[in-house]
Amino acid sequence: MAVFLRVIFVTTLCLATTHVGAQHDPQRNATRHIVKGDYAKAEKELAKANAAESETKFVQMMLALEKDDLEQAEWLMREGVAAGLPVERLVAGPRSILKKLHAGVAYQELMKQHQPALLHGPMLGSVTDRAATVWLRTAKAADVSVRYREVGKKHLPGQTKVYRTRAAEDFTAAVRLNGLAPKTRYDYWIVVDGNESPVENAMLTTFPEENRAASFSVCFGGGAGFVPQWERMWDVIGGHQPHAMLMLGDNVYIDDPEHSETSHYCYYRRQSRPEWRRFTARTAMYSIYDDHDFGTNDCVPGAEIESPVWKRKVWRIFQQNWVNPAYGGGEAQPGCWYDFMIGDVHFIMLDGRYYRSRKPQPSMLGDVQKRWLLETLKRSSGTFKVIASPVPFTANIKPGSKDPWDGYADEREEIFQFLEKEKVDGVLLICADRHRTDLRVTKRSQGYDLFEFESSRLTNRHTHSVVKTPGLIWGYNNKCSFARMEFNTQLAVPEIRMEARSIDDELMHSYTLTLDQLKHR
Repeated sequence: MAVFLRVIFVTTLCLATTHVGAQHDPQRNATRHIVKGDYAKAEKELAKANAAESETKFVQMMLALEKDDLEQAEWLMREGVAAGLPVERLVAGPRSILKKLHAGVAYQELMKQHQPALLHGPMLGSVTDRAATVWLRTAKAADVSVRYREVGKKHLPGQTKVYRTRAAEDFTAAVRLNGLAPKTRYDYWIVVDGNESPVENAMLTTFPEENRAASFSVCFGGGAGFVPQWERMWDVIGGHQPHAMLMLGDNVYIDDPEHSETSHYCYYRRQSRPEWRRFTARTAMYSIYDDHDFGTNDCVPGAEIESPVWKRKVWRIFQQNWVNPAYGGGEAQPGCWYDFMIGDVHFIMLDGRYYRSRKPQPSMLGDVQKRWLLETLKRSSGTFKVIASPVPFTANIKPGSKDPWDGYADEREEIFQFLEKEKVDGVLLICADRHRTDLRVTKRSQGYDLFEFESSRLTNRHTHSVVKTPGLIWGYNNKCSFARMEFNTQLAVPEIRMEARSIDDELMHSYTLTLDQLKHR
């Protein structure tokens, strides 16, 4: 009985805190109602949407299909395509809702004109100094591989082994390229069932040699709600040609962990955008989730692996839509934590949701992940160690809320004291969650002061005011923004230049942090 009540409590805590309207996303909200069979609520949400947007027509089409009005659905399909809807949206959709459309003559005639073999991707990730992975999704089960050649060379391209996409993995594959050279650019081509699929901007750059001093840039952010006019953000960031992009949570806004169709809808509409596809085809992507793309607003799912029952399903969908080097402890210990190196800079990515619990002691990480984090920090050879959290460490950054690390203050202090006890130098904290871009510093009496760089308004409408905590260096919230970090460990005193940039690529603030500021005395 106690276990049953625990499950009810956790599920209620996660679902009751849903903040549906924060991103003003009527199409997403309508989709949630459609998959639950509440068509009246779906129609009410769609009435709030811009009727001229192709995405509105797409959701109206799904509603018509669920109401068995194929004629109306086919008309909306044509209207959506005419308004700019990528045809890939009509294939994946989610597929379970589009079955009736796919059986119709109008859809089949349209597909004769387009026939998209490659639905989503490519997305680069899991890059090292000598390897990389290309993620993709096909329209149906297919054999896929990647051809690649060093930029400017004329020799025959290399080719990876052949992978098979299957329905069980949502027709995705992560194709590994091995035997590459450090700091080298490669053109690459996607091959589906023996035929090359056209890809815009397909080029990968391997990382500098691991554990060697290097100069490179990384961008990061969170809060990527779907707002069509701000999808240009991906082209803006891509213009900087960062070695990597860190997506630190709320990468899509789902807020419906119990229904996979809503998750698929939110991922597919982003992955079908040409701006996103151009960006991910050339930029190494790394991701962790937060509340809106794992559970619901400010959710505390508890420490159990299989409770609530939707946890593993959500984790699986996350795996199928990203290309990280690892996913926590894998099947035995699901999560999204992992680490990787660029040159001699160590990036440590944290999972702040899967094992978040209040009892018996508040913990954001859970025992297994926390032990991994401390061991990883202790053995790190990185000149800088960048700890990426989905929510801020800084105290009082969200006054009165237990959702940031303030709600887990003892665990936060345990981590900070570990840095001081083990004399771990070079730590920079980065995070997302608050809808703005800030730089702050937390004073420490026993060790060096800890800087935290926060950014989480990549494409969101919703904005948070700049909270003036002690240690605020600067904050920016006027427009959508992203964070850029330029590392140079080749200098006599290694440094990180941190920039807050707007969606119009305006440099709003900058700060240069040196390794000397991050050393124990």
